[in-house]
Amino acid sequence: MQTVLVVDDEFGVAEVLQSILEDEGYRVATAINGKQALARLSELTPDLIMLDYMMPIMDGTQTLAAIRNNASFAKIPIIMMSSLEEAAVRETCTDYNSFLRKPFRAMAVLKTVAQLLEESARR
Repeated sequence: MQTVLVVDDEFGVAEVLQSILEDEGYRVATAINGKQALARLSELTPDLIMLDYMMPIMDGTQTLAAIRNNASFAKIPIIMMSSLEEAAVRETCTDYNSFLRKPFRAMAVLKTVAQLLEESARR
């Protein structure tokens, strides 16, 4: 069973993503900010991370940099999520594998997750 770490400070978004992913057979862990996400990474190594761009304490850009700078986690595929357009996110952050704009559709989430996990398995 593949594990997805969902990092989002909006409880409703994290809860919906968890439900969608678990219904498809994924194991899901959650974190409410980047600092908590890094702590969760010390407990588990997910197959994929879904990371919100705008969060308190430690935002998506800082979290992404910390993950990519850690050799143990650097290769984990990351989906950046934001209500902003991707062009705005790319001004400060580029080292993610895919982007989902909020609000998103369940099918878009599942398609993106499956595609990244498949690509990661081929490497």
